[in-house]
Amino acid sequence: MAMEWLNKLTEKGKKKVDEMFSNDIGIDLGTANTLVYRRGKGIILDEPSVVAINQKTGRVVAVGIQAKKMLGRTPAYITAVRPLVDGVISDFEVTEEMISYLINKAMKDTNKLIGPRVLVGVPSGITNVETRAVRDAAKNAGAREVHIIEEPLAAAIGHRLPVHEPVGSVIVDMGGGTTDIAVISLGGIVNSKNLRIAGDTLNQDIIFYMRDEYKMLIGEKTAENLKIAIGSLDPKDKKEEFLARGRDLITGLPKEIVVTNTDIRIAIGPSIDVILDAVKEVLETTPPEIVADIIHKGIFLAGGGALIKGFDSLLSKYVDVPVYIVDDPLTAVARGTGTVLENFEEYREILIQNDDELPLKG
Repeated sequence: MAMEWLNKLTEKGKKKVDEMFSNDIGIDLGTANTLVYRRGKGIILDEPSVVAINQKTGRVVAVGIQAKKMLGRTPAYITAVRPLVDGVISDFEVTEEMISYLINKAMKDTNKLIGPRVLVGVPSGITNVETRAVRDAAKNAGAREVHIIEEPLAAAIGHRLPVHEPVGSVIVDMGGGTTDIAVISLGGIVNSKNLRIAGDTLNQDIIFYMRDEYKMLIGEKTAENLKIAIGSLDPKDKKEEFLARGRDLITGLPKEIVVTNTDIRIAIGPSIDVILDAVKEVLETTPPEIVADIIHKGIFLAGGGALIKGFDSLLSKYVDVPVYIVDDPLTAVARGTGTVLENFEEYREILIQNDDELPLKG
């Protein structure tokens, strides 16, 4: 009887602990977009990583979708900025404001007295200083506890790849600011390369191409729309067209021209070539036993770059390995942070450790 009562009490205790920690959230802190996963709820926020600031008062005017609408359309005293460059914090205070806004929005329907436990996804290979900046920004934004995971690992977990097993898996995560190429085995990254060439670089390539080829200046938003609408790396694709509007660099007047998918392919080609070479380089420096696994299992694409038409087949031809696009590549990292939060003890060892968690030497 006493044991039965004790078991019931233990179950109640476990339930209370679960309720207390159910405000855990995972953040895919991206250069272009930031996604928030809340434990038990799934992905609840997907907002652009943009913050609008009033320079007169120093106050934040808008964050996320509302701030992105202001890009290129604000009066002189309001600036819409991206606080993350190449996947890492470039403006600490603004990033802190953005994370605080996202945490408060994600937790608005709860009445928790303690802050959430936060798991943040960051590019592979970031420095200790950059890691500390992410940790401090999340702590100052109200997080009770901050843990950090490398984005390729999170994406692999999000796609349910066997990261804990002694089997090699390769993931190429092309986001807005960085492209992460990682070989994963036994819960860790065996070999990796981080490129500062990704979605934003491709947008700039399109802007430069339009300037040089058509003597027309277009904005970043127009370049991104062109990339999404008609971006293709397969020369066999049927001809597609898109009406681009901008400013004539010769007359200074508004101008519109029809752009084709061939134009976009030419514009982004050199940057894509760099990414292809980087994937090849990673494979060339990977242990042969793991390469044997990769030939059998293939390479997985995640992030917005995975959605560029023909990228998977082009990469497959270049490295002579099957290439697959993960399910819903835009949310793979966020889903991975969610899986880690749901099974925290199982994945604790693969997280980037705090300085105070590292073993003492001597």
